[in-house]
Order: sequence, then C-alpha cells, then structure tokens
Amino acid sequence: MDGTANLLLNAIVSGLLLGGFYAAVSVGIAIAFGLLDIVNIAHPAFILLGSYVAFIGNSLWGIDPILAAIIALPAFYLLGMIVYQVYYVAFERRDDQSLRGLSFFFGLLFITEVGLVLGFGVDYRTVQAVYIGPSIKLGLFDLPLRLLVPFLVALVVVIGLQLFLSRTFIGRAVQAVAQDQQALRLMAANPTRIKRIAFGLSIATASLAGAFLIIIQPIEPSIGREYIGRIFAICVLGGLGSFPGMVIAAMTLGIAESLTATFFGPSWAPAVAFGILLITLAVRPSGILGR
Repeated sequence: MDGTANLLLNAIVSGLLLGGFYAAVSVGIAIAFGLLDIVNIAHPAFILLGSYVAFIGNSLWGIDPILAAIIALPAFYLLGMIVYQVYYVAFERRDDQSLRGLSFFFGLLFITEVGLVLGFGVDYRTVQAVYIGPSIKLGLFDLPLRLLVPFLVALVVVIGLQLFLSRTFIGRAVQAVAQDQQALRLMAANPTRIKRIAFGLSIATASLAGAFLIIIQPIEPSIGREYIGRIFAICVLGGLGSFPGMVIAAMTLGIAESLTATFFGPSWAPAVAFGILLITLAVRPSGILGR
C-alpha cells in the first residue's frame, strides 16, 4: 500500500478516536440542551474544572487522571444539581429562560475562567500516565493510547447513559420532561426533581470529559472556548435528544477534522466541520437521528 493510502487510513482511525472524545465532551449538552432545553453555554467551563481536578489529583497524589475524575464525579453531580436549582428559582420558575437565562450561564463561564486564571495562572498544564505517549501498532494502523483510552472510557459512559435513559423510570422521565410535564405529574414524578437529576448528570459527564481533555492535550483556562461551537454543533447535527445521533455526529466531525488537518492543515479543520453541519441541516433540519 502506498504512503498516501496509509496516511488516509491512519487519519480515519485517528478521526474515529477523536470522535469518541467529542462524544464524551458533547454528551452533557445532549442531556441539557437536547433533553431539557437548557442552553448551557457554560458547559466547557465545567469540562475545564474537571481537567484541573484531574491535574490536581495527578500532580499532588499521583492518581491516574481518569480515576481522579471518577472519584470527583459525585461532587460534580451535586454541583450540577445546585446550579440547576439556582437557574430554576431565578429564571425557569418565572418563565424567563431566554436572554437572562443565557446570561446566567455566560456569567458562570466567565467567572469560572477568571477563577481558574487566578488559581492556576495562564500556563499550560499536563498530566502523567502510562498511556500518554505510547502507541499500539495494529497492522497498518497506529493507535495512540492517549486517544484510545479516552475513546474506550467514553464509549462505556455513552452506552451506560443510553441504557439508563431507555431502561429506567428516571431515565424515561428525563426524556419526557421537556415534552409533557403534566403527564409526568400524573405519573407521580416531579419535573423539577427530574430536571435537577438530569442536569447533575450533565455536569458530572462534563467533568469526566475534562480528564480526557487534559490527557489528549495540555490545557489552560481559556481553552474551553474552542469547544463551545463544536459541542452544540454535534448535538444539533446528531438530532436533539438522540444519543446514537450524537455519537454519529461526533465521529463524523472527528473524521472530517482529522482528514482536513492531515491533508490540508489544521487551520481548515473547524471550517470543514461546520460546513458539514450546514450541509446536513440543509438536507435534514432535524439532524441525523432527530426526534
């Protein structure tokens, strides 16, 4: 096989692995925006908080960054529930969720970023783990472990959440809460409590994605801005509320960015990714697997 074909195959494989990371980053927005209709533009800030928690656990105590994020999951779940409760009392209960609600999350994004700058400075931070650096060679493919490990963990998380949403009462209530709250009340379910649980899950998954982020690349407090557009694009492209669609969209954008970066340069990658979004929505406005 010639060099170009080999380069193409490896770019596709790298794109699939990158897509797994994008799915992990976007799954929280798929819950908050896709299922709850909450435009949480502060989502990248919680991802960065997860990255710095992984950094602290790794640098101070030598804990694996993914394990550090898993240990911190209950704290982030509780944080998500508190943030939703504030949002509910201040905006949703008053039916004032549009511009002021958006400003609330923008304020959270700004405050978190400033707090991280004050606490950690603007220097890039990294973590150490046995799988950061080495690659596995399978035939023609080189699989970087720093991408493969987050991909596998992200796959488990997405499958677990899909099973939770489709097989449990609370999961089905989460899927229904934005569509028919009266029906939920008739089933003795409190819509506010269901949304609080779901938003807690959204923030918890964001913190875990933060551990993946610092494994894949060095981080600094403002780097989350790079992902605001991508995560909402993936959620919309896959179809609001569709986890399988979100995964397909994440893989599509990952492959598109990898191929573009390989053959045309990394500066073109975001443009191609969003071009795919625009074309898909022009053909299918509801997204790939829209509800």
